[in-house]
Amino acid sequence: MFTGIIEEKGRVESLAQNTATEVWTLRIGAEKVSAGIAVGDSVAVNGCCLTVVAAVAGVLAFDVLDETLRKTSFRQLRAGSAVNLERALTPTSRMGGHFVSGHVDATGEVVFFGQEGANHRLRLRPPQEFSKYLVYKGSVAVDGISLTVAAVDDSAGVFDIWLIPHTLTETNLSERTAGDAVNLEFDLLAKYVEKIAAAK
Repeated sequence: MFTGIIEEKGRVESLAQNTATEVWTLRIGAEKVSAGIAVGDSVAVNGCCLTVVAAVAGVLAFDVLDETLRKTSFRQLRAGSAVNLERALTPTSRMGGHFVSGHVDATGEVVFFGQEGANHRLRLRPPQEFSKYLVYKGSVAVDGISLTVAAVDDSAGVFDIWLIPHTLTETNLSERTAGDAVNLEFDLLAKYVEKIAAAK
């Protein structure tokens, strides 16, 4: 379980497939998050929960399933790509964001990202079947970042988020442009409520 409060902006060193085993391995430079990490620990990488398979000299390695490559934006990662990192919660962790499982629901498309006055607006287009989980002032995880929905335009199939300077500095969102894919995880509680209500 995660909160969507990013601890570090890491950099991809490589995403490569072992030709012998056909297993994909993602290697990320992460000075802060790698401290105290052990093999088997969970780390959210752009909001996707991955298991550490090696941790050496500030570099974390993860095995990546074909399913993960299909369901996330990892297919666009290259050496040097910035990624958002968060270690799994501990019993003493502060709960500053919202409940984030690290199980990416889908990718969304950046429609617009730019400065408007003193602020920055990010407009995203999610898959239509997930738009029902978006509400004004609700929560959504974008590349693992806990963010507040500022507006929902159902007719256009998009939603907006306003970003504070700290988020732009400490995460990879400042490097996003129109057309990019981002990982989306919608509110887990909303999904449970939907299922319970449907059963009644």
